[in-house]
Amino acid sequence: MDITIRPARDDELEDVGELTARAYLGDGLLTFGAEDPYLAELRAARRRARHTELLVAVDTATDSMLGAVAFVGDGGEYADLAGPGEGEFRMLAVKPEGRGRGAGEALVRACVDRARARELIRLVLCSTEEMSAAHRLYGRLGFVRTPERDWEPYPGLFLRAFALEL
Repeated sequence: MDITIRPARDDELEDVGELTARAYLGDGLLTFGAEDPYLAELRAARRRARHTELLVAVDTATDSMLGAVAFVGDGGEYADLAGPGEGEFRMLAVKPEGRGRGAGEALVRACVDRARARELIRLVLCSTEEMSAAHRLYGRLGFVRTPERDWEPYPGLFLRAFALEL
């Protein structure tokens, strides 16, 4: 594979935030587009890195960033779904040039590996209905829908839950 997964470096955090925001905007995943209040949260990678394990996918040959994800292994403010004994990942984002190359899959697999290394019982995530390509990836990797855990953080934003038993 020509992709390496590693922790984001401090000097990359602004780029991680911008990559994440652009991916969500470019895919039309924000209810209010460029005015969506969640955009500030997506761009806040420096804050996210203090509370999660922020991972990046980079092209091995050029060290250019292709994608990012936040792994939540110990609960805290970034755990939307995870309960005791569960890990979670959030804000998976891949640049267009990283799609079809396995960057998203490599990031998800890195989260699975981290959850297993911590001896967690399950890895969970939530996703919007529009993220159908991501849903296919999750299914290929063994995640299943857990509709009993679906939720609505605010009216009009319905999030679907998925889980992988470890």
